[in-house]
Amino acid sequence: MAGKKPKSKRRGGGNDADGLMRLLAERMEACPDVESLNDQVIIPFAAALESVCAARGYLLNIYGETSNVVFSGDADDAETIYRMIDDYLDSRPDSTS
Repeated sequence: MAGKKPKSKRRGGGNDADGLMRLLAERMEACPDVESLNDQVIIPFAAALESVCAARGYLLNIYGETSNVVFSGDADDAETIYRMIDDYLDSRPDSTS
């Protein structure tokens, strides 16, 4: 129905978002290094976001308290956006690179 929020409670009493967050955190903590974290959790999660968003025609741009996720739907855009962010971070006075 329009205007009603979908139910997000699972049978165990927790909500789905919390369960997903816990599952992701567990999988991330199990990764012994940055490379495995990237390969086993971050890239598959980002690929799922890209796939679902692209199928729905979304342009994904999530701004969080301490992070950003951007999806343009174009591989060339992804590389350009990555380089822009990398250049920006490198140019900051507090940059340690």
